[in-house]
Amino acid sequence: KLNRKLVHVSIGLVFMLCWPLFSSDHRGALLAASIPGINIIKMLLLGLGIWKDDATVKSMSRFGDYRELLKGPLYYAAAITLACAIYWRTSPIAIALICNLCAGDGFADIVGRRFGSWKIPYNRNKSFAGSIAMATTGFFASVGYMHYYSLFGYIDESWEMILGFLVVSLATTLVESHPLSTELDDNLTVPLTSILVGTLVF
Repeated sequence: KLNRKLVHVSIGLVFMLCWPLFSSDHRGALLAASIPGINIIKMLLLGLGIWKDDATVKSMSRFGDYRELLKGPLYYAAAITLACAIYWRTSPIAIALICNLCAGDGFADIVGRRFGSWKIPYNRNKSFAGSIAMATTGFFASVGYMHYYSLFGYIDESWEMILGFLVVSLATTLVESHPLSTELDDNLTVPLTSILVGTLVF
């Protein structure tokens, strides 16, 4: 479980670190998006049982069932692909989406499993420790990438943007802790919330 979550945390964040390697026009965004886009095809092939890869299935599924890859892992790859292709590195929405999906949601599970004895009343599957970890790591990762991209001139960092990141991180944390989010999938609800709230605050 820890290995699966470390993969969850690292893939998107490392991918964003590489965005300055691509050209600034829309072709650069599409070329970069093709990298996680290939993983969409891979998730479909694995999830449908067309391609066999037990190691990948174990690293990305909760229970070792290849059909799980048609849900969370597929949503994860699709969210990162769309954030890259549509919003790209000049948009704080892309930063907020990937940071809350990868760092926030990933550390929520890691911290929640170890220190999550105090459960949230409306969802006993979630803990206050996990939710606090999600809000803080998602927020600080977003601010970190804002500063990183500002060094290249892609974004003008500001206190208003930092406040926007805080609002998005709090909103995604509330949605992630809701029982409906557990039923649907965090990898779907967190990106959708990031886009919706990010569109309103940025």
